[in-house]
Amino acid sequence: MNVDVGVCTFRRPAVAETLASIAAQALPESWRVRVIVADNDEPPSAEPVVRAAATRHGLDVAYVHAPARNISVARNACLDAATAQWFAYIDDDETAAPGWLAALIAEAERGGWDAVLGPVKAIYGADAPAWLAGEDFHSTAPVRTGGRILKGYAGNVLMRRSAVVARGLRFDEALGRQGGEDDDFFYRLTDAGGTIGYAEDALAFEPVPAHRASLPWLLKRSFRTGQTHGARLSHLHRGPARLAQMGLAAAKGGVCLTGAAMSALSPGRRSRWLVRGSLHAGAAARLAGVRELQLY
Repeated sequence: MNVDVGVCTFRRPAVAETLASIAAQALPESWRVRVIVADNDEPPSAEPVVRAAATRHGLDVAYVHAPARNISVARNACLDAATAQWFAYIDDDETAAPGWLAALIAEAERGGWDAVLGPVKAIYGADAPAWLAGEDFHSTAPVRTGGRILKGYAGNVLMRRSAVVARGLRFDEALGRQGGEDDDFFYRLTDAGGTIGYAEDALAFEPVPAHRASLPWLLKRSFRTGQTHGARLSHLHRGPARLAQMGLAAAKGGVCLTGAAMSALSPGRRSRWLVRGSLHAGAAARLAGVRELQLY
């Protein structure tokens, strides 16, 4: 069993902890795991940290300098360097549970999936608002539509490399600074007939930095996610059908505002409604032609 694990990094010393968690995977001795680290900084700032971690943990690491400050460029650099049957991504601020990779591969083989997602569990600091931690806004799991997973995320995923190569899939560099490049990538995978499964036990952990532990940041992220969905709807619908989708998104946003008003005394529930409403507002805005936000 050959597996490549891609890690895209940009000025994060915590990538050393990510690499340590990959080295600690509980795997059969016959499995060969190689880590591909794509450094997105202009100077190769991560190289000393990456090479030191590789030596310390006995990891087979391929360091790739992909300078662009564009996450799609780094993700594509990992794809280009991959040669194994299976290819996984994990973010440079995440750590993987010891059974992470084995759980992803077991589910991929069980279901015959082209890609398998795992959950990303948010770790909140002591200073995070209680309502935010209680609602667990930052943890990530897939959304099912009609019983299927149609889109994914690159923070915790395994892909059958042949399924990606056969479809000529790449991450869109135009989305590499605003976000949504992974939504777009996996939508194109499933649009082309690919399938996505979910491995609940393939757990990754992600600390939530203070600047993201706030309602304004959540609203901005949700609005941008809605814009990504709106771009997809714009591609699928034209003329009156597009106007109908815009009206539907606006109506859903209105329902969410009503829910927020009715939950005014509960910060957690009120914020949940507002974040959901921001997503629908983003979809309506993109359908109306508003350009996407740049998150990064």
